[in-house]
Amino acid sequence: MIYAFLGFAHAAIERRLRAIRALAEGEEGQGTVEYVGLILLVSLLMVGMVAAMKGFNGKQGTELAAVIVDKIKEAVDKVAFK
Repeated sequence: MIYAFLGFAHAAIERRLRAIRALAEGEEGQGTVEYVGLILLVSLLMVGMVAAMKGFNGKQGTELAAVIVDKIKEAVDKVAFK
């Protein structure tokens, strides 16, 4: 019984120490920063593509732009934060 308690206490302390080390080293949230950068890059490319397609005379450019914007909106709506 006491060994189980000591094992639980050791695991809890180890988890807290890892969290403190991660905060001190700045590792927490790194994945979020990378995803935000990736999303910004893709959105910048899409904006450029939509702007380029709007310069074309005809219905195809505006239809493609509308489809791209709709797909981006769908993808953003699917994102769920914890």
